[in-house]
Amino acid sequence: MDSPYTGEFPQLLLKHGYEETVSLLRRSGREDDIPLLEITQALLADERSEIGVSYSGLCLTSLPHKKLPEDQVWKRAGHDVTLLIEPGTLIIGGEERKFGVPYGARARMILIHLMSEAFRTGSREVKLGGSQRRWFEKMGISFGGETARAIRDQSRRISACSLKFFWATESGGDIFSKAGIVSSGLLFGDNLNRRSDGQENLFDDTVVLDQDFFNALQKHHVKLREEAIKQLKDRSLALDIYVWLAYRMRSLRKPTPISWSALYDQFGGGIKQRKHFRTPFTNALRAAVSAYPEVKIEVDKANGVTLHPSPLPLHREYTRGHTIISNAA
Repeated sequence: MDSPYTGEFPQLLLKHGYEETVSLLRRSGREDDIPLLEITQALLADERSEIGVSYSGLCLTSLPHKKLPEDQVWKRAGHDVTLLIEPGTLIIGGEERKFGVPYGARARMILIHLMSEAFRTGSREVKLGGSQRRWFEKMGISFGGETARAIRDQSRRISACSLKFFWATESGGDIFSKAGIVSSGLLFGDNLNRRSDGQENLFDDTVVLDQDFFNALQKHHVKLREEAIKQLKDRSLALDIYVWLAYRMRSLRKPTPISWSALYDQFGGGIKQRKHFRTPFTNALRAAVSAYPEVKIEVDKANGVTLHPSPLPLHREYTRGHTIISNAA
């Protein structure tokens, strides 16, 4: 079998079907690849092909993967852009509370959901609806207990923080002199209220995105497959790689090498030494490629990766029975 980086799983699924492909992987001693196969299977089976979006600046940089000290500023450089996130303060229950920088997969999922809804409606007011459970289940996240507390914490961090994007070129996007992500809403009460039907209410039913952030999103967004985001919901580094690939494939016209040094600068947050970066990156890359089966990418252990021009992640082509279904958006 060929390397998964070259789109191995779609071809195997088309030729053998899911059950036989699982057997092939087991016979080859590749049981660890079965979860990646399941990601691709979910993408190929997704008939709705719903669209999400991200702001281009967030496709080229990333949030931290782990919690930082509450007063620590986060800085990350990407391709032609540097992101600076500053912690902030909210007034909750009449008291000032400081919140650190948002981090991890949950923060990324919340942001993608807010950006996607704002783009879909053309309004910076995002209606969350009456139920917390419905909102997070839409993102493929089971709601309750520790998950609810983690989402509440990340939501408050997103509401409190401020962003600065420094672009190296004018073509990349607008410079934020100082902007937040959310101007109001997204604050969850510590004691969840319940409606008469037993469903949990949101403390705020409407989130309003910051005007500068919303304007930049409208001008410089990148379209994503919602099913891919759901499949990567617990993999923060794979999410970062997926949205980066979606951005880069919009304008890639020839094979483009990316060095390990450049990859570390963009994606290596939280990994202190460069020599320890390659393994977690390649593992996350395999998951990202499984959620983006159209992408073509080579990995060179010595030098880095090479991106090849590929269809956008909105493109879908696969076989059902004897019929080829192709959907390019």
